[in-house]
Amino acid sequence: MIPLKNIREDLKDIRYYHARKEIFDSSKGGVGLNKVLDKVERYNQVIVSAPPRLYDLYVCLYTRGFKQEALSVELGLTPEYVQMQHKKLLLFLQAKFEEREETDESEDDEE
Repeated sequence: MIPLKNIREDLKDIRYYHARKEIFDSSKGGVGLNKVLDKVERYNQVIVSAPPRLYDLYVCLYTRGFKQEALSVELGLTPEYVQMQHKKLLLFLQAKFEEREETDESEDDEE
């Protein structure tokens, strides 16, 4: 099982990437692609299957850079509710990545 700590670290990297996207995009020709793009793509593939509220939360927190407190004000929700939804988001991501690992392992077993 992927530890939630790892998912949180990945999400921090994704948030940073989106905050500095122009720098990453403009330097890929001269320096090359940063590995954070692999994380971004992996999470994008998973989040599209999320329930709408979790998808919205992910987009607001990690691609638009909202903090939980600011997002609660923006959406008219309590900070505790946003925290609860964030925990659901983390567990959703953990479960989806676990499913992917199991699928990958079962495909390896078939070969």
